[in-house]
Amino acid sequence: MRHKQIRFVVLLGAISIIGIITVQAYFLQKAWNIREKQLTQTLVIGLKNVAEKMSRLTETALPYGNPVRQLTSNYFVVDMNSMIDANILEFYLKNEFEKLNVKTDYEYAIYDCHTDKMVYGDFISASGESKPPKLTANLPKYNEYLYYFGIHFPSIRSTIAGDMAIWFFFTAILLLSVIFFVYAIFIILQQKRFSEMQKDFINNMTHEFKTPISTINISADILVQPDIVKDPKRLSRYGWIIKQENQRLNLLVEKLLQIARLEKSGIQLKREMIDLNVLIRTVADNFKASDHSTGYIRTSLDSSVDKVNGDILHLTNILHNLIDNAMKYAGENPVISISTAKEKERVSLTFSDNGPGIEARYRNRVFEKFFRVPSGNIHNVKGFGLGLYYVRVICRAHRWSIRLTGEPGIGATFIIDIPLKS
Repeated sequence: MRHKQIRFVVLLGAISIIGIITVQAYFLQKAWNIREKQLTQTLVIGLKNVAEKMSRLTETALPYGNPVRQLTSNYFVVDMNSMIDANILEFYLKNEFEKLNVKTDYEYAIYDCHTDKMVYGDFISASGESKPPKLTANLPKYNEYLYYFGIHFPSIRSTIAGDMAIWFFFTAILLLSVIFFVYAIFIILQQKRFSEMQKDFINNMTHEFKTPISTINISADILVQPDIVKDPKRLSRYGWIIKQENQRLNLLVEKLLQIARLEKSGIQLKREMIDLNVLIRTVADNFKASDHSTGYIRTSLDSSVDKVNGDILHLTNILHNLIDNAMKYAGENPVISISTAKEKERVSLTFSDNGPGIEARYRNRVFEKFFRVPSGNIHNVKGFGLGLYYVRVICRAHRWSIRLTGEPGIGATFIIDIPLKS
């Protein structure tokens, strides 16, 4: 599937997900409002019935119109136009709410016109539980009535939520489905990216192996010629070419086998105390002495750096890979700087080069297996994309940290922090 098609599918999926969530949220809000309105109407009816029953009991006419006034979403006042008996009020409230199947907690208070205060009545729990730790001790007054009681429903939202449990259940299923869909898309994109990197790896590997094999084949064809023995210098030269290309093949195979062993059996570290500065000088001198080295390596090593605890073989490979990586990507005249510094309880090992640098968006991905920084259709640098992956794996096994800094155009800098107590 092409990139444009994938982007189109992802875009349609994102629009669909947003649309589904928006519609579900809209209907959920509508259902909440309807249920809240229904419950409010039921409470108003119940309180009105209570007022009428108490009015008949006291033989006092209720004020004209609806005696129930809703002040907030969960607080109501009821105009009685006469003195109110708390016991009778509580009896009628319980009876009426039970008849209307209103299962929510409430608390009430009666206004005392002599003291101009709301006299707290009681808290009534729908489940029969004890009083909650926090109650509305002072229910607000309402200045337009003289004889009235106020009733507060502290758990009205919980009651509505309980009534809408089935809505929330299906919404949760929908959200889980959306999450699964997003995860599936993520996995598909990740697999596609991995497939592309693997394809590039196979192409690079084919090219890497094909070059020395072709060279060996050409040299072998020359060596089997009958008259080659008459030219010892030519015979020696092509024999040396075969040896060099064979060594190159061995290095390539060993690099692949090394990664395969790491993934199959894990990393077995043989820790020992290593003089880091001495090891850096040794690896740098070997690079300087090698035939394929065309760069300049300079070192700035802190003499106060103590020995570090690590696996000398893997640490040597880390140094080799980072120097080799800088040699490949720094250009025609690479300049590589290696420095060490002691910082409190750790040693900082820094590799810098004068290459083109790496863009910020690729700095974390360069440590991924098979990943190589895109360079369009130009592939001047050979490799499998395994060197920095190996470096990160070994650093993690040692519990060291590695990071990449630098800006495009001014080179790349790799910094390894090695704790002294590890």
